[in-house]
Amino acid sequence: MALTWRSFDFFDATQIKITDDDTRAFFESNEISAVCSGSDSLFLGSYDGTVRIVVGGGSSDKGGWKVLRSFRAYETGSITHMKQVEGTSFLVTVAEEPSAGDVATQPVLKVWALDKPVKKTGMPTCLSTVAINNGKKPFPISAFAASEDLTQVAVGFANGAVTVIRGDLVHDLGTKQRIIYESDEPITGVELHVEAGLTTLFIATTSRILKLVISGRGHGQPPKTVEDTGCGVGCMAVDKKTGNIVVGREDAVYYYTLDGRGPPTAYEASKKLISVYNDYIALVSPPAQAGDSDTMRRRFWGAAADSIYTFTLIHPELRIIAHSETVLSDVKHIFQLWGDLYILTQEGNIFHYHEKSLQQRLEMMYQRNLYTLAVDLAQKCGMDAQQQNIIYRKYGDYLYQKGDYDGAMTQYIKAIDSTEPSQVIRKFLDTQRIHNLIEYLEELHEHHKATSDHTTLLLNCYAKLKDIDKLEKFIKSPGDLKFDLDTAISMCRQGGYYEQAAYLAEKHGEHDLVVDILIEDSKAYRQALEYLWHLDPKTAYPCLMKYARVLIEHCPKEATQLFIDYYTGKYTPRVDLPTPNVQSAANGGFVFGAANAVQNLGHFLPIPLQQGNAKLAAGDVAAKQEPVAPTYTPPRPRTAFSSFIDHPDEFIVFLEACLKDDSLAEADRTDICTTLFEMYLHKSNEKKGDDEHRKEWETRAKALINKAPGGIKPPIENSNVLLLSHLSDFHDGTTLVKEQSGLLFDIFRSYTSAKDTRGAIKALRKYGPEEPQLYPAALSYLTSDAKILDEAGPDELASILERIDRDGLMAPLQVVQTFSKNSVASMGMLKPYLSQRIERERREIAENRRLAAQFRSETETRRAEIADLGSKPAVFQATRCAQCMGSLELPAVHFLCKHSFHQRCLRVAGRVGAGVEGEECPVCARDNATIRALKRSQEENAERHGLFRDDLEGSEDRFRTVAEWFGRGVMSVPNVE
Repeated sequence: MALTWRSFDFFDATQIKITDDDTRAFFESNEISAVCSGSDSLFLGSYDGTVRIVVGGGSSDKGGWKVLRSFRAYETGSITHMKQVEGTSFLVTVAEEPSAGDVATQPVLKVWALDKPVKKTGMPTCLSTVAINNGKKPFPISAFAASEDLTQVAVGFANGAVTVIRGDLVHDLGTKQRIIYESDEPITGVELHVEAGLTTLFIATTSRILKLVISGRGHGQPPKTVEDTGCGVGCMAVDKKTGNIVVGREDAVYYYTLDGRGPPTAYEASKKLISVYNDYIALVSPPAQAGDSDTMRRRFWGAAADSIYTFTLIHPELRIIAHSETVLSDVKHIFQLWGDLYILTQEGNIFHYHEKSLQQRLEMMYQRNLYTLAVDLAQKCGMDAQQQNIIYRKYGDYLYQKGDYDGAMTQYIKAIDSTEPSQVIRKFLDTQRIHNLIEYLEELHEHHKATSDHTTLLLNCYAKLKDIDKLEKFIKSPGDLKFDLDTAISMCRQGGYYEQAAYLAEKHGEHDLVVDILIEDSKAYRQALEYLWHLDPKTAYPCLMKYARVLIEHCPKEATQLFIDYYTGKYTPRVDLPTPNVQSAANGGFVFGAANAVQNLGHFLPIPLQQGNAKLAAGDVAAKQEPVAPTYTPPRPRTAFSSFIDHPDEFIVFLEACLKDDSLAEADRTDICTTLFEMYLHKSNEKKGDDEHRKEWETRAKALINKAPGGIKPPIENSNVLLLSHLSDFHDGTTLVKEQSGLLFDIFRSYTSAKDTRGAIKALRKYGPEEPQLYPAALSYLTSDAKILDEAGPDELASILERIDRDGLMAPLQVVQTFSKNSVASMGMLKPYLSQRIERERREIAENRRLAAQFRSETETRRAEIADLGSKPAVFQATRCAQCMGSLELPAVHFLCKHSFHQRCLRVAGRVGAGVEGEECPVCARDNATIRALKRSQEENAERHGLFRDDLEGSEDRFRTVAEWFGRGVMSVPNVE
């Protein structure tokens, strides 16, 4: 027993000193026949049938015990058993009355309501009285048990009979009794097990343990033997927490359930009484039998050695002897009161046992380095996990001091939730303990207590051991992320574990880091580009912009196509992913020779991957599914311009593709056209001296700024075209813009400023019809320098003078003044112009004089006719009517216009509307109406000065225009009547 049981003193034992004289005298009188406790009171039954209720106010150790009340429960007979129903005022008593002669009396059971006193006597009310049937056999009661609701009572007798009483004892509604078991062996114990409506009675005799269903399913079946070994009186109890039946025998403590006997707890000692207190079992052992081994005990105790009893408290699960002491008197009763344990001896002494605090009990175990036992005790007592971790940590410190590092680490891991990691890590920084350190750091990550420093340290340990398998297992651990992702990726990259870093980044959606690793570390540009092809638009864009220049540098064609697709809204993520060709550094970061750690990233990424050295060609994609084009808003093309620095060819391809997009905004179209125009001019100047190359790109640039067939203006700002053309020495561009803007004079001036006579003459011929003022400017330019004039030739000068003369662009005097500014042109060059001019003016003067004479003659004739009409008689010689052409007959009407009419014909003509009778000749009426209309029109136009001004400004000969308006009478003074 000494090898398997550990002894401690978990209880403070004190003897109760009762200060009340009457109470003390009763305890010392040895009149106590039965004891029970409940509802914070102690109930004592005596041999004379009296029940006493003792209270102590909770001050048990101070001796404040006192009999609060007493009553005579039975007139004759002694009380053998009692039970108080916890939480109620019900008290059950059983008494055996002495036999009267040869007639055997039956034991009597009574139920008392302590809170209902009888008015006359003051005694508690007796709710029911039942005579217990034993077949009228005079045998004492050896065991008693009652259910908590007092509906079932079991009574065992010394003759081997067990009687069960059923009924409502509280309300005295009648009961039924039946002897359910009989044997030749005395009954030593009965206990009731109530569970889910099934009541099972356990019966103990001196030679067996039985069970019997007395209520519920299986009721009425004969008793079943659980074990063919019994127990003594007082050695059977029930554990109220578990419902197990506890039986004490000399070799062990046994447990019984509805399923049979459970595992026993070996404890060799004679047992007189047994009781269950919390997790402990209280045992009373009788004095040892006399023998040679008892010599020393007898020498010490003398004659009292035969009355020495042993009281022991054991913890069966932990195999702990929590308390043990000798008692110099027979222990009659064990009871629980106010949460503590008490024993009552034959001499009336009361001993109190109070369990020490959990911390005190643990300290006892710490002193003996029994940390495992301390943990078991803490768990049994329901200590929280944080307090248990303190025990684990103490145990770990103890093992560490002993040099058991593996065992110490096991304990530290158990206490990981409430231990400062640095306290443990410092102890295992030695290289020889690196495996323990790795184990602890891994557990920190499993418990989500690791910081970025812990992750760094763990990855350093992996690298130092070159343990790639553990590294991969760590980063591939399932479930939630247990470490700082940024730190892990950073350490893997520093150590040359690029594939592991890429796996972590891809697994946790850090696509930008995947691309960063492939480009910055592995230099796998094509793989990085392919990875971008498989991302959704929102994710791909920042990565594309970050590494655009690098990708265009190493994969110009594929990267440009990606840009085109994305910026034109045609980007569709690809379904499969190629394997990034990751190459680890030979010497990287915190590990030497990390190249051995490189494996294919396809082992990590949870997507279809290719193997081997992936040199991807454009469009080399395997087994694509039909992708669904995502919906996104393409960014403005100008955001990609800076990505194509130093790559003009790819930039031009990108710009031309974007320009074909019909959904392009007008502002973006302007940006693209302007930039594309600049790139064309840049390309035209790349190869100096190569005229064909220059002409090819200038043709493209010119086509870009030309107006569309419908006359649509190109989207490039004229100022930008002029600036870029000037910077690139692109004259055609400047000319075209000026031409589109109507700046024809500026085009001509640009040629004259450059002394480009041929260009000036060409511009004059092209733009002269639209801009006549170019001819005077050309005349001035040709006569400004002899070389210019020689280059142009006299024929060109003559044609210019001819045009000036024909269109009247300059007066002859102005022409002469222009020639006279310089001594370049000779009089011989001017003579043909002047002679033609003079001759033409002479002809015009002669013609004008002829017309003037003709008009004067006509005017005089008209005036003479008017005068004759007003002063001389008119002779009418017409013989026919001008209307009906018949012979003129009277009555006739004659007009001064020499037309004559029949009067009847004149009336008809008047009704028709040809004229008014007696006022106007019907034949001349139409011409007269026309003349009157012209006159009214002239009078109205006389008030419309704007019309005159517009005609004057648009006239080539303004004097003639004024004369025409004057001749219409517009400028005549109106008559004032």
